[in-house]
Order: sequence, then structure tokens, then C-alpha cells
Amino acid sequence: MKRFRRAAGTTAVLAVVALTVNACAGQDSTGAGGSSSGIHIGAWLPLTGATASYGVPEKAGADAYFKMINAQGGINGRKVTWTVKDNAADPQQTVQIARELVGQDKVVAIVNANGTSQAEAAFPFVLNQSKVPVLNEVGGSEAWYKPPRTGLFGTQTLYEDQAAAVAAWAVQDGAKKILVVHSDPAAFVNVAKQVEPVAKKVDPSVQVDRLAVKYQTTDYTPVISKVKAAKAQAVIVILTSPEAAAFLKEAKLQGLSLPTYAYAPVAAESTISLAKDAAEGLKAVQLVKAPSDPDPAVKEFRTAMAKYEPGQDAGFLALWGWSNAKVFADIAKTIKGPVTSQSLTEAYQKASSVDPGVSPVMKFSASQHLGTRSVQRVVVKNGVWTSVGSFYTPPTRD
Repeated sequence: MKRFRRAAGTTAVLAVVALTVNACAGQDSTGAGGSSSGIHIGAWLPLTGATASYGVPEKAGADAYFKMINAQGGINGRKVTWTVKDNAADPQQTVQIARELVGQDKVVAIVNANGTSQAEAAFPFVLNQSKVPVLNEVGGSEAWYKPPRTGLFGTQTLYEDQAAAVAAWAVQDGAKKILVVHSDPAAFVNVAKQVEPVAKKVDPSVQVDRLAVKYQTTDYTPVISKVKAAKAQAVIVILTSPEAAAFLKEAKLQGLSLPTYAYAPVAAESTISLAKDAAEGLKAVQLVKAPSDPDPAVKEFRTAMAKYEPGQDAGFLALWGWSNAKVFADIAKTIKGPVTSQSLTEAYQKASSVDPGVSPVMKFSASQHLGTRSVQRVVVKNGVWTSVGSFYTPPTRD
């Protein structure tokens, strides 16, 4: 269990790894894209900078999966070469990297990349001009999928639906008065606004209020005082992981004990490492099962991480990368003939049921490019994130 609680600082140290990596160590990827002998795909990830703690483990998880299947013979006999380049979470660097991956490396798809604004900067060249699909990007918004864009397919339940899920959960637990504590940037406000409609859909008598907090606030003393004054029966936090940890620590310090719920960005190992015992009992939704889950599919992940990515955290973010790599591989397996940008796009449109085991069943079609709206409930028990029940789909937000 110690592995799951390792501090986020470890990943920051690992962010200095080589900027360009390859899932097939020592393999020459030249000309692999679309050939009969290999499948060459690429990604941009923040391996350095402020969000390296997301990109490094996400890369490690996907690396572990691609290394495992290559050791087993690849996808229909084709080895996967996954070229990852560091964009430091910068949109302009992402555009340059996209030109390198598509123009020089000749990748047939962008797979398991990271970042909403970064991807949007690259869309005109990758999707529109080059007709190269972007598959299983971590991030995104509702506008990416309504209407569906050619070549863009996602596996991440939208933040808005995550908020809907925790709203329904709090009401089902009996809360009649809910306070949503959220950061003040527009993106957080938009997610926080999704709580009230769904809470009232579950129980029309529920009262929902919102409390905005300045982004990256570290002193939560006045915030907790306001929460106490609100006399809420449950709190939903739409904050970053460090902010949520600061909230929990201050609440414990001031003797505030309320059922607290959060969306997936808070359900991270870093929240526990920062909040310590103040995180005990925190409820959240996630995109995958807890990394400590006894499910055989999660056990396979832990075993592969120990074998192929020793020293890396086998946590939630690594499991995101693993899941995205597995969804890609399962769909690519259905292709009869060369694996090209076009054949991958067509295969995703026909992928009506893809079960990665560690995340919800993905259902794609020509008109549905977001594979799931479902989430997994997780709770901090004895200092470890623990799965509760199975994946479920929250009420609709309309």
C-alpha cells in the first residue's frame, strides 16, 4: 500500500527524464507508421513544468501497457512504437510537437496526449489539415463532442458529468443542504454550476449554494469559517488537489466534520499525501477503479508497472494512461489490413463495446465520439483510495 501513498514530489523529480521516449526501447521507429510491421503513434505530454506530476505518471502507465503487449507479440503481430514529446503544457510548443510527430515521425494517430488548451492549439494542423486522429486525449470539453469532430475520440467522462455524479451521491446520502466550494476561474465555476440542477433532479427540496475561492489559495482559515456559517450538511469541492488538501486540513484543524465529496482531479494520491489523516473519509468519483482494487484487471496493471516501469507510482494517473493505451490497442486489433489514420478512425466509429476492465465500457459510433459518461466512486479508507461499488452513469444534466 505504501506505493499508492507515495508523495507527488516523486513524480516531479522524475520529470527530468528524457524529453522524447519510446515504448519499444531501442527499436527504430522510422517508417513504422501504417506499415505491416509496426504501428507508430505519438503524444504530447507535460513531462516538465508545473503539471509534470500529471504527465510523467500518465506516460508511465501507457508505456507499461505498450511494452507488455509488444512483449506478447504486439497488436495482430505489429509492434507499437509510441513516441512521446514534452510540451511542458504549453500550447505553442504543442503545435510544434504536432508538426514533428505528424510531419517527421509520420505517426498515424495521437494517442493518450494531455491537455485541453494544448490539444485545441494543435487541432487545426492535426485534425483538419493532416487528417490524423486524436484518440483518448486526457482533458477536453463538451464542445469537443457536440457535434462530433472527424478523428477526435475521447475516453474521459466530462468534468460536468463528474460534478453531476457527486451531486447525486450527496443527495442519495441524505444531504438536504449542500455547499459547493470551488475555485474562481471560469472553468471551475462552470463545473460547480452543474451540481444544483442534478441535486434538485434527485430531490427537488435540496438547497444548493456556492462559495467561490480565489484560485491557488493556501490559507483556508476564512473559507472554513464561511462553511461553518453556511450550516451545510455536505460539501462538494471543485478545487485542485493541493487546494482540496488545504481545505481538508483546515477543516480538521477547526473541528469541522462534514461529508465531503469531490470530482476526479481531487481523487489523487497527492491529496492524501498533502492532507494526511484529514483526507480520511473523503468521497470522490474517478475515471478508473482504485489502483489498490483487487480486480484482476487492476492487478495486471500493478504487475506490469512493477515489471516495465519500476520506480514509478502505480497510482490513478498511471492507470489513466494504461486504460487509454488499452482502449487504443483493443480497437486497433479489430482492423483487418494496414493500420492507418483512416482505418483507425473507421475502427473507432465501429467500436460499440470496448471493456478495458479498469475503466468503464467504452461505446463509440459515427455520431458518438465520447466513449463514456460513467464514473467510479472511491473513498479514502485507512489512508488509501478504495473503490466503492461498480462504474455507474450519473443522471443527465438536462
